[in-house]
Amino acid sequence: MDIPEETKKVKKSEGFVKSLFSGSLFSEKLILGNLPFILFLTIMGAFYIANRFHAEKITRRTDVLQEEVKELRAEAMATTSELMYISKQSHVSRLVKQRGLELEELEEPPYKLHVKE
Repeated sequence: MDIPEETKKVKKSEGFVKSLFSGSLFSEKLILGNLPFILFLTIMGAFYIANRFHAEKITRRTDVLQEEVKELRAEAMATTSELMYISKQSHVSRLVKQRGLELEELEEPPYKLHVKE
């Protein structure tokens, strides 16, 4: 007793539709058969999300540090110019007079002392 091929296809398609609606197709064939691949994709997705968050954190930190460098560079330039102004001879002599120190400017250039042995 041979069953015709058309009857086999109908039974096979009925089995597919029945398993599709019952949910056994997804749980047994597709999900369990591809479980390692699905797990791999899930892990890769988690790594991708973590890497993205880490990159954004580094970018934000870089922006903060660049702003800090700009501020410190401006502060260093201001300090340097103030130091240059304070160390001018005219400013030093003015501060000496204001504070009442009894210092005088040299009228002759300094010279070396030579000691004979």
